[in-house]
Amino acid sequence: MHPADTVTMQDSAPPEGGIKPPPRIRDRVRVIYRHTWPVRIMHWINAICLLVLLGSGLQIFNAHPALYWGQKSTFDKPLLAMGAQHTPQGLRGVTVIGSHTFTTTGVFGVSRENGQPTSRGFPSWMTIPGPHWLSMGRRWHFFFAWLFVINGVCFAAYTLIGRHFRRDLLPTKTDWRGIGRSIIDHALLRHPKGEAAARYNVLQKLTYLIVIFGFGPLIVLMGLAMSPRMDSVLGWLVDLVGGRQSARTIHFILAWGFVAFFLIHIFEVLVSGAGNELRSIITGRYAIQENEDEH
Repeated sequence: MHPADTVTMQDSAPPEGGIKPPPRIRDRVRVIYRHTWPVRIMHWINAICLLVLLGSGLQIFNAHPALYWGQKSTFDKPLLAMGAQHTPQGLRGVTVIGSHTFTTTGVFGVSRENGQPTSRGFPSWMTIPGPHWLSMGRRWHFFFAWLFVINGVCFAAYTLIGRHFRRDLLPTKTDWRGIGRSIIDHALLRHPKGEAAARYNVLQKLTYLIVIFGFGPLIVLMGLAMSPRMDSVLGWLVDLVGGRQSARTIHFILAWGFVAFFLIHIFEVLVSGAGNELRSIITGRYAIQENEDEH
């Protein structure tokens, strides 16, 4: 790190009578180099990949908007299904989760397209590259999936070789002892100040480890397990998870796990200082505001 210290407040002159005022607190701003350029580049590649993968994945899902479980699924008892029902009032969007049925017209099952209600799982504004372009959606999905894999392998190699993993991501004994306090602080939207803001807290470390080294590899493996061409290579994995339809369901759940992570990540950026956080992931520079006694 290459800190650059600047002082933003100075002492005021003593009052008349020569009485020295009590010690004051002044703000001390220290700028650190928080994110190296490889981390920043790979971060933004991941962001783009995940956005396109979600949109194109929903495009593919809409070709058969239902999820099943089991090696020999008969497709008559879906865990999740989105569809349309014809009623005297017109098309009615219906979402089935297990044995429960919900009316979801306008969101799932039926949404408007060119001003007309249309039967489709997810609405067209959520799908990439278009409302009815399955073949191109598959091409986009597979291209960005491989880009996501290559970027992930590069990041894993960088974290291990460049000691980013041990230095920034691996929780320390001190982190584990303070996990209770960290949970409370996050619940109350209290964010670290001063030197503590220069490093990830234990909840950030655990979240990044789970997402990067858990969700990431698993969602790729489940994607490969859905392909019949991989039976000779990953047949054992398909059997382990309970069949190709089970792999598809796990893949779908993990995709929305990434969405949840993304939304929480954006929320934390906004409430902890969007300008400073964005600057750190774009330029690498992060400003820390500290207080010190002046005597």
